[in-house]
Amino acid sequence: MPARLQEHYAKTVREALTKEFSYKNAFEVPKLDKIVINMGVGEAVNDRKAVDGAVADLSIATFKLREGMAIGAKVTLRRDRMYEFIDRLINIALPRVRDFRGLSGKSFDGNGNFAMGLKEQIVFPEIDYDKVDQVRGMDIIICTTAKTDAEARALLRAFDFPFVN
Repeated sequence: MPARLQEHYAKTVREALTKEFSYKNAFEVPKLDKIVINMGVGEAVNDRKAVDGAVADLSIATFKLREGMAIGAKVTLRRDRMYEFIDRLINIALPRVRDFRGLSGKSFDGNGNFAMGLKEQIVFPEIDYDKVDQVRGMDIIICTTAKTDAEARALLRAFDFPFVN
């Protein structure tokens, strides 16, 4: 069964974007490609367990670094899991961020991808606060098939991303 936002894209968003940007072909309509979540763990240089904690949280240029040393964790989400993550991010996690005033519309890279950061992984209710050894931030990169930032912004707005500008 497809995720709720995946159905929303198929039934509503694709048609709205086609009208807004006058696409002639269904394959031109931008869609979500993948989401990359990155959590850097700088203290991992001295403590291997710090990386294990970051890896556990993700799965539900510094000094003294050497090649092969684990200093972070990264996960790439696609298809159903990607849509489920977007749904939780927009509807659960972002409203739980203290003093949240919206996402910056300037965080696009020029090629239709959007990057944002969260200061605390504990805004996701799936993460058990009692098992968190340290509050860490994470970078979230939403990759789309859009060719321009305007197309990507329209796509993400259709998914109710709370942009402020």
